[in-house]
Amino acid sequence: MSGRGWIGFAAPAAALFVAFWLLPMARLALMGLDGRDGASAYWVVLTHAQYWRSMLNTALLSLAATLATLAIALPVGRFLAHHPRFFGRGLLVGLLMFPLAFPGVVVGFLVILVAGRQGLLASITRALTGTPWVFAYGMAGLFVGYLYFSLPRTIGMVTAAAQQLDQGLLEAARTLGASAPRRFVDIELPALAPALMAAGAMCFATSMGAFGTVFTLGTQIDVLPVTIYNEFTNYANIPVAAALSVVLGLVTWAVLYAAHSLGGARAGAGA
Repeated sequence: MSGRGWIGFAAPAAALFVAFWLLPMARLALMGLDGRDGASAYWVVLTHAQYWRSMLNTALLSLAATLATLAIALPVGRFLAHHPRFFGRGLLVGLLMFPLAFPGVVVGFLVILVAGRQGLLASITRALTGTPWVFAYGMAGLFVGYLYFSLPRTIGMVTAAAQQLDQGLLEAARTLGASAPRRFVDIELPALAPALMAAGAMCFATSMGAFGTVFTLGTQIDVLPVTIYNEFTNYANIPVAAALSVVLGLVTWAVLYAAHSLGGARAGAGA
């Protein structure tokens, strides 16, 4: 293809990139340089404990949800990959993937139906002990919501990666007397590591920026998306909201970049 042809092909994509990503992000970053009382909003964010607490809560909750999601998705994905045909498999996979159709608001509503004041768990524990068990409106409820939202994607990624494993290596290890746990640790887990890193990074990034679920469960939960919403909507502190958005984006991008780099390095080493 000639140089003029490449320019004609790339120009629309470049225009979209500049108009819908680069310019808005540049504007957002510049807004964070403003602030009240002459101080940059970035300086305000870095020097106020409430914003650090909100960031720490968000990162720790996202990390916990990511680790729990991987711990659940790994055995489920391996099972689906190792058993491609059994009665009801299609129905099971469909039910596992069904939450992909729900936005965050619906996920939050489902958490309330299970663990809210009038939810299923509250009704059962009230009947058994006289005291209802309610955890939907705090960090525990948000953790369950993140799990509900992240598991379908992660199971799909792990299943696809497990289906690509070289079965010859597993058969050779079995022939040489390696036990199932040893085959998993020495062969399967290293081969699945890039997919697990990619899935974990996706879960972490999704949890860091999730808003619909937490907004449904309660705006008093101290996580960064709600803090940004409050600064922008309730306090009209647009520079701080912009600065927090940039910080959130940078942290999420750094995790995605690290996972991509480590996953690529492991895949190269495996090859």
